[in-house]
Amino acid sequence: MGWVNETPLAQIREKKMKITNITTYQVDLPLHEGNYNWSGGKSVDVFDSTVVIVETDEGYTGVGEICPLGPVYLPSFARGARAGLAELSPLLIGMDPTALEVLNRHMDINLKGHPYVKSALDVACWDILGQKAGLPVAILLGGKYGSNFKLYRAISQESPEAMVKKVEKYKNEGYTKFQLKVGGDYQTDIERIHAVAKIMEKGDTLVADANTGWLMHDAAKVVAAVRELNVYIEQPCLSYEECLNIRQRTSLPFILDENIDGISQILRGYNDRAMDVVNIKISKFGGLTKARQARDLCVSIGLAMTIEDTWGGDIVTAAIAHLAHSTPTNFLFSSTDFNSYVTQSIADDAPQRQNGCLSINQRPGLGITAKMDVLGDPYFTCDSNESVNFFTSQEL
Repeated sequence: MGWVNETPLAQIREKKMKITNITTYQVDLPLHEGNYNWSGGKSVDVFDSTVVIVETDEGYTGVGEICPLGPVYLPSFARGARAGLAELSPLLIGMDPTALEVLNRHMDINLKGHPYVKSALDVACWDILGQKAGLPVAILLGGKYGSNFKLYRAISQESPEAMVKKVEKYKNEGYTKFQLKVGGDYQTDIERIHAVAKIMEKGDTLVADANTGWLMHDAAKVVAAVRELNVYIEQPCLSYEECLNIRQRTSLPFILDENIDGISQILRGYNDRAMDVVNIKISKFGGLTKARQARDLCVSIGLAMTIEDTWGGDIVTAAIAHLAHSTPTNFLFSSTDFNSYVTQSIADDAPQRQNGCLSINQRPGLGITAKMDVLGDPYFTCDSNESVNFFTSQEL
């Protein structure tokens, strides 16, 4: 008769993994360079990151992380992330973490907007799915391309001379892609771009990222002054319409970032010929599930991408690495390793930069293990009773 499955079919259909506990932690991530400066005089010296650990009734545990770039970059902030997680966590108890589309629709129905809040939960569930399947998340996202991928280095906004020295330092460490933080005084920005362009070599990539910092008349002067250089212009102005205006004034390759937070924006930009590259930040889309959808759309329409996030430590870096490593090499314009910018490690076996490149390990899931001694006491927990228990005197 051959092999017979003695488990009733109805029982197989009903069997599913369940989320039993969600614990949230707050952790500070100081910077190696002391601070990070970008357009409009914005600066951060310690990143406030939130780590989520999702536990299941089958013993699998997934980790996620959300780390906004302070409260003044995007409509997201660290304490808002934790408040949103306290709102959503009770609603996910008992759900199947491997049913990611169902889970994401449930989060969207019960919390309008706030994709960054949902991102850490979604990533943690991908970690669980990978462990359950016995495969790295990158394989589940489509498969791994190559043995590694190249990284960019963000160069904090300083004097032209100081930025040149930083680029030289990181060139010696193997980086070939550099993202200059401009978006300040336009004349100084022109000097910054020209100064760094002089030390670029064949195969190097230079991006002038204004992070929405220029008004149109200043952006127009900048693109005119650097038109002969081999440089990309990234997000010069605040609104999509302003950026499109500048795009139409220059032949330089163009990147959009802050205005790209969903598939509809990608399609609009593509139809308007508004950019040559888009920046997909995982938490801005709401997690790996929707970032993968955006990535696959870009591949389908022939649009290159930078794969990254707003900021973070080891866990965010691992999530970035799995999405980037599963992106076709010729479509991956760049990516980054945020854990190399900060002094605090929060997970074992996280991807580590080697000669300006990054790669994932072959362990199932994200392939990392949270350092519980570093995370310390929970910020709050949510258990099978669907009750949120806070362990901090801080206000949300």
